[in-house]
Amino acid sequence: MINNSDLKYLQRCIELAQIALDKGDEPFASILVSSDGKVLAEDHNHVADGDHTQHPEFALARWAAENMTPEERSKATVYTSGEHCPMCAAAHGWVGLGRIVYASSSEQLVKWLSEMGVAPSRVRNLPIQDVIRDTIIDGPVPELAEQVRRLHRLFYEKKL
Repeated sequence: MINNSDLKYLQRCIELAQIALDKGDEPFASILVSSDGKVLAEDHNHVADGDHTQHPEFALARWAAENMTPEERSKATVYTSGEHCPMCAAAHGWVGLGRIVYASSSEQLVKWLSEMGVAPSRVRNLPIQDVIRDTIIDGPVPELAEQVRRLHRLFYEKKL
């Protein structure tokens, strides 16, 4: 169930995704929040240089593994502008992070990109729960997904 705090953190993800877009990168961003509501780390995509493993969710999983105990990780929440890809979902699961909350789903992204004539990714889009288990997952959030869609449209308009 999405609450007002969740919406605040997701809105920050969208702000960070806008920063990624402004830097010429794909508009994805994530934040890691402790069980007591403290933002521990935040990041956005860094794939413009060609290394498509530089996703924010993956970076936050690494940060969590290096800076948090297993118990702290299990109680933390990752907020993200877009649902984790399989690589990031696996990283999330391997380091034992807790809840995931996303503004837009990978299913929505595939549909949006198809409508814009963007070729499908080599990596299959899978729902997070098809990659990891025992994780609370909330999303998408319709009122925020449209903002994410706008960012992707702006990114691909520059490329096409």
